Amino acid sequence: MPQTYTGNLTNLPLEALVACHECDLLMRREPLEPGEKSCCPRCGFELAVHRQQWQRRCFALVLTALLLYIPANFLPIMHLTLLGQTRSETVWTGVLGLFESGMPGVAVLVLLSSMAIPLVKLLCQLLVLLSLRFKVARGTGMRLYRAYHHLREWGMLEVYLFAILVSIVKLIDIADLSLGIGLACFVALLLTQVWLELNMSSYQVWETLSSE
Repeated sequence: MPQTYTGNLTNLPLEALVACHECDLLMRREPLEPGEKSCCPRCGFELAVHRQQWQRRCFALVLTALLLYIPANFLPIMHLTLLGQTRSETVWTGVLGLFESGMPGVAVLVLLSSMAIPLVKLLCQLLVLLSLRFKVARGTGMRLYRAYHHLREWGMLEVYLFAILVSIVKLIDIADLSLGIGLACFVALLLTQVWLELNMSSYQVWETLSSE
């Protein structure tokens, strides 16, 4: 792990500096070899990591997430039988149910956080990776990656998953309930997105976008 210089930084250009996101310590940016990472010497926060073959893994993960998006949102999450009537619930029917129940504001919020924004995030990541792979439209890639970071706080698949689990626990005692393949796809989509964010190192993305 390379040591990070924190002495006199007054004569260094801005692109040669890095600030810790946790404790705001200003340091000189150190070059990393493949497999290395740098951490803040004061609080231990991971500043940057250099992963090998990260673009290939990210391509595979983002394509997997896009393939899972449709079944996760439109295939049944659960089948509910109550008073002799059976209905299948999906993420999309949940949004429609909120509209029909007179809660359009909540419905729009759920639509954005569980369907629209996660899809936009995936498309931004895909376009950024394509920009890196084919070395084109680097300026557009920077804007898309910046937009992706602004959207990260609004994509709440994990919150929606917790809501699904709470609903299952509450309904299992009052109705016949069976889980659908949509729930497995939804969980797989969430895990794939988490794995994608862990592999798509911001340090390497910005470094590659700003090169050439």
